[in-house]
Amino acid sequence: MQRRLANFNIWTVGAVVIILMLFLPNLTIVTGFFTPSNDNWEHMKEFVLRQFVINSLILTLATAFFTILIGLSLAWLIAQYDFPFRRFLKWALILPLSIPPFIGAYTYHGILNFTGAIQTTLREGFGMELDPAYFDIMNLPGAIFIYTMFLYPYVYTITQVYLSEQSASLIESTRLLGKGPWRTFFQVVLPISRISIIAGASLVVLEVLNDYGVVKYYGIQTFTTAIFQSWFGLGDLDTSIKLAASLMGFVIIILLIEKLLRGRRQYSYFSTKVRPLQLIPLSGWKGFAAAGYGMLILSLGFFIPVIQLVDWTVLTFGTIPMEEFMRYVQNSVFVAGLSATLIVILALIVGNFARMVQGKYTKLLPKLTVLGYSIPGAVIAVAVVTAFVALDGYLAPLYLAIGLETTLVLSVSIVLLLAAYIIRFFAIGYNSIETGYDKIGTNFRDASRLLGAGPTKTFFKVDVPMMKGAIISGFILVFIDVLKEIPLTLILRPFNFDTLSTKAFQYASDEKIMEASQASLLIVGISALAIVIFYKILEKEMD
Repeated sequence: MQRRLANFNIWTVGAVVIILMLFLPNLTIVTGFFTPSNDNWEHMKEFVLRQFVINSLILTLATAFFTILIGLSLAWLIAQYDFPFRRFLKWALILPLSIPPFIGAYTYHGILNFTGAIQTTLREGFGMELDPAYFDIMNLPGAIFIYTMFLYPYVYTITQVYLSEQSASLIESTRLLGKGPWRTFFQVVLPISRISIIAGASLVVLEVLNDYGVVKYYGIQTFTTAIFQSWFGLGDLDTSIKLAASLMGFVIIILLIEKLLRGRRQYSYFSTKVRPLQLIPLSGWKGFAAAGYGMLILSLGFFIPVIQLVDWTVLTFGTIPMEEFMRYVQNSVFVAGLSATLIVILALIVGNFARMVQGKYTKLLPKLTVLGYSIPGAVIAVAVVTAFVALDGYLAPLYLAIGLETTLVLSVSIVLLLAAYIIRFFAIGYNSIETGYDKIGTNFRDASRLLGAGPTKTFFKVDVPMMKGAIISGFILVFIDVLKEIPLTLILRPFNFDTLSTKAFQYASDEKIMEASQASLLIVGISALAIVIFYKILEKEMD
């Protein structure tokens, strides 16, 4: 009893309040699953639901496999070896995150279609008339390629930060025992990186399950497309909620699998004398092979799409007033920066609560907060609007008392959009923060508490300085994802409030891909600048 009372402090209260606020909108979806079924739902269950499950499984499993393969291999090359262009690739390999997958899908289709650069070059330059079906990317394998190329940085970023800060003694001990690089990788690197790999891969899986733009454009039926079709096509919100609840069940299974894969093993520091890995020089063909591999992935995920976007921008430059885009830039940076800051702060509180309070049920509570990442943005928007309209109704007497002429204040403000962002993207920040907590362990915290420091002082003096890498990584990932967000922004933005992503999506939806390139390039530019700035901060902290 005394132990439970000791754990009941401001951190516990704050974390529980945050968890409830993030989970309550999801509860609306869960309860909606038990409402009476209608004809649309019965029809979907009988004829098409099985195909939704199969397509979603193929997309998530295949994308997870390839992102782990690419992200882990690149992270290990950067953390362990020295080769040409390594310092450039170390931060540049994160750049594909700056390109929204739906923009990548449009761009690669434009490159590969009959009038695109590749087929045109083959016909006019080499006289080759090939079957256009060979270049068809608008299918399931094409979607897997798009997701892999633009989502692998989730695995790469988290794993690379972890490996770069890992104690060199573990790796060096395996070499002294005569183990080669391959055995070292599979017997040491994989086990100690498991938490980081699973954290990154889980973000990839959740991103794929939630995506709408790529699968909609490529004509692939998944849970997400079915939800939007039911709601906007049939006007049937009840069926879309049931589909969303089914998707949440799918995600819960994934989270349980993630927990089993993580297991109870933890690899953290037991000494303050931690040395980073000593880089092994790669010379000759090995060095060029490593550099070539990194440059190939970077080209597919960044350079090739950007070159095509630049070409389209040159062709359409001047058709859209630049002053409008500067306003979109300001709006985008504001909401992305503020949302990322709030999410990181809330994730630190919840993560600290999760490791301070022991118990089966208390460990489960933080996992509830990541369910919002599995729900399509449009469904979250409905839940948030409903909650804020009810809150405005409750606060209406206060509004009238202070002289306001309207009772709709919060539900038409930027606060509504920020709340939806936090629910939607909390999982990204929390996974990065949780990985940071797992890495530093509890030894230094316990030592601080034994020396008489309270939990708050220990948090600011011990935990935060040791977790700067995880904090910065989480901020970068959230910032870029909010910058690219479309459905939530379209539905919940205040009047006359546009962002770069909403304008790019509007043009692309109207088949004005060239016009969409201008906003897309600005998204890429701002995201790339954020990556460079925070990479420099991260590199300074790791030195």
